[in-house]
Amino acid sequence: MKNKIIIIATFFSVAILSSCQKSFLEQVSPNAISVAQNFQTEGDVALAVYGTYQSLRSSNCVGEGAQTWTDDRSDDVNTTDNQSNNGEPFQFTAFSLVPSNTYLYSHWTALYTPISRANQVLSVIDNIKFASDSTKTLYKAEMKFVRAFMYFNLVREFGDVPVVTNTQSSADQVAAYTFRVTRDKVYAQIVQDLKDAIASNLPVVQTAANKGRVSLQAANGLLGQVYLTMGATLDASTAAANFANAKTYLTACYNQRTFNNLSDVPYADVFDVTKKATCPEIIWQIVYLGGDPTYSSSLARGNQAKGETINSQVVSTGAGGTLTKDLLNDYETGDIRTNYSIKYAANTAVQAYFITKFRDVTATAGTLGYGGNDFILMRYADIILNLAEVSMYLNDNTSAIQYLNMTRTRAGMPSYAVMQTNTAYTAKYPTLKLAILHERRVELAFEHHRWHDLVRFFSPTELVTYIQSKSQANYDNSPLTNCTTKDYYFPIPLTETRLDPVKMYQNPGY
Repeated sequence: MKNKIIIIATFFSVAILSSCQKSFLEQVSPNAISVAQNFQTEGDVALAVYGTYQSLRSSNCVGEGAQTWTDDRSDDVNTTDNQSNNGEPFQFTAFSLVPSNTYLYSHWTALYTPISRANQVLSVIDNIKFASDSTKTLYKAEMKFVRAFMYFNLVREFGDVPVVTNTQSSADQVAAYTFRVTRDKVYAQIVQDLKDAIASNLPVVQTAANKGRVSLQAANGLLGQVYLTMGATLDASTAAANFANAKTYLTACYNQRTFNNLSDVPYADVFDVTKKATCPEIIWQIVYLGGDPTYSSSLARGNQAKGETINSQVVSTGAGGTLTKDLLNDYETGDIRTNYSIKYAANTAVQAYFITKFRDVTATAGTLGYGGNDFILMRYADIILNLAEVSMYLNDNTSAIQYLNMTRTRAGMPSYAVMQTNTAYTAKYPTLKLAILHERRVELAFEHHRWHDLVRFFSPTELVTYIQSKSQANYDNSPLTNCTTKDYYFPIPLTETRLDPVKMYQNPGY
């Protein structure tokens, strides 16, 4: 997959060019492009499938650099420079986001790019002869999974969004689909796509050579997460059924693990670049190529602080990957995740903690820092804590605590029952719900889960209360008082609402 992803950009360029090789006497819309004529063989479809995966890599989408709309939006990471790029990245962390923000529009279009590519594949695949029907079925399942994953990101961040499951070859067709669909209908499409994927011939676990491609583990896990979010955020009358479904699919994913106990997989192994293709905890990841100038990871070198050598061989001149004091204060003494994830940089130009969770000092990465870190989109600690959460919602606190203790045990931390005798712990996390949220925060820090966790755990009003209850001193120069119920969702980009102010209505408060 790795080499095929690299050449996919060339495929799409050739596809577009070939569609233009027509006689100038033909009277057709210059905006109309025939998809079918660019897909003639099984090989064409394979390249398009890899191209769909490749589009996930973008930092504007869900790749390793997608921090602005995830960790930075949350209380984990804080963009402190309110002047750079006209302050546009700062708007996300300062709860001052406006519809005209160009970063917002880039994110919106990047989330729809994999959807568009998946739709192209699905629109032609049944018309193409394959050597084996099982390959065709597999590609269809993968594309439906990716489409569902992208809509899941869109509906959590923007609320109602346009849903398109086919291709459009004219401006009129595009206009016909330019309208926002209510969240329940967006989720219905997501659920249908994932159920189709689960009913397919996806491998339960991907081979080391195919890491980065979807598995049955991932499909079950994602559908469980979707139902969990539906239960927590949609109409209360459907919550019980959604939570029950969430438990079913999350449990199916958990039962497909290839290890016995989470503690059997050392925490450091999850992020070890030499074990990224074999670590049994990782369910789905975006593959990066160590040593490659274009397709390598920049996480290790980008997070390196001046005077430090733990992340990369690159000599840093900056502060590295920063985090809020609010997150720093959430790490418990003795937690092995603390020392692995962050470190204090004593250099006089820094004198602050920086992110060390993603490391690559290998010879392959070299002094230029072309790292090999894969970016993990789903792993078993995530699923286990989802199971803790859904068990809690189903009033099964015994099971919820058992799942919660799995991650704490691996981290070398006392059980939840023991921590109930610790007054400092119970003061910070007075409920099981807040204890689970805390555990997700320190376990999954910097993996782009925090903002989505916050909007799932809290209603808009609860989220404002939670954010504004924090100490401003622990959140740098982003004013917490800016946070209002409008910030539960991002605004719809201005360019989109201008297309049709009625059908592409703006979110409240913007």
